[in-house]
Amino acid sequence: MAKAAAPIPLFKVFMAPESALMPRLRDVLYSGQIGEGPPVAEFEQRFGEFVGRPNILSFYSGTAALHIALLLADARPGKEVISTALTAEPTNLAILHAGAEVVWADVDPRNGNLAAASIEEKITPRTRAVMVVHYGGIPASMAAIHAVAERHGLAVIEDAAHALGARYAGLPIGSQSDYTMFSLQAIKHLTTVDGGMLACRNPADLPRGRRLRWFGMDRAAPRIEVDVAEVGYKYHMNNVNATIGLVQLEHIRPVIERHIANGKFFDAALRGIPGIELCAWDAQAEPSYWFYTVLAERRDDLARRLSELGIGNSLAHKRNDRHSVFAASRCDLPGVDRFFGAMLHIPCGWWVGDEERERIAGALRQGW
Repeated sequence: MAKAAAPIPLFKVFMAPESALMPRLRDVLYSGQIGEGPPVAEFEQRFGEFVGRPNILSFYSGTAALHIALLLADARPGKEVISTALTAEPTNLAILHAGAEVVWADVDPRNGNLAAASIEEKITPRTRAVMVVHYGGIPASMAAIHAVAERHGLAVIEDAAHALGARYAGLPIGSQSDYTMFSLQAIKHLTTVDGGMLACRNPADLPRGRRLRWFGMDRAAPRIEVDVAEVGYKYHMNNVNATIGLVQLEHIRPVIERHIANGKFFDAALRGIPGIELCAWDAQAEPSYWFYTVLAERRDDLARRLSELGIGNSLAHKRNDRHSVFAASRCDLPGVDRFFGAMLHIPCGWWVGDEERERIAGALRQGW
């Protein structure tokens, strides 16, 4: 009897080799300083070099980074932020954390990313920012979105939780907008166990951002001399997570390259399969393929078939506009209806080897 093929998970944690990570982790754990210190500053610097933006703030989570980006963008009570329902819930909960209101714009049904024309239709005098998610690692059409934002004087906040290593117009995601958040949560391209980074266009945002992530206080000032003039939070990163991040950065390029290679393989191998439509995107976008999305007829039947074959698959998230907490924002979103009704995510990460990706493609060719 033939041995069953090993399951292929949709997500898998990448961690640098033990020989590289453990000595440095041991050093920091027994250094006497495990809170925020020099390793955090070094990680911010090196991460900034990686994404092409030197103005970096680190946080204990990507959600915390988004919350501070929204405060820096003046998204406060009485103001609105235009966002997408196709994302993990923290993207939009962060808007509520800041006290602003969520306004849904529709998405391009070819890829699940916000459509610039829909954004422009939703702008009011109370709008302060646009929250852009690069769904699955496919960059949104940033040239059109930036043009809309510039016409109306709005900040652009990119949620790049799926998009580390992606590029747009030849430049890294993270180097072009007012604020870009990267998640370092467990299953992202790069993890520090948990964490988040915020790339800022304007270096003048850094001092306030550092205060906001530490109770509203300047950590460099003597504690008994500081004045708290604005409510802040305990959002800072610590030396342990930063040390993990520094080691991970030394090994991340081939990880991202494998995601991209697998994604490009599927772009070619899955084309023309009956019942499957592939995502399409702006010619200037270069995805980093956190997962691979197909748009399928009888999607639920396909999901069951893949599961039977041991191939991980999922919708990943509930569309956010269906949560009760966002009930006040509900509206018609035909693009979201179409994309969410057909989408299915399949594995394309660093753990998917040549044999595994052929197995996935073969399963889709067999039909369901």
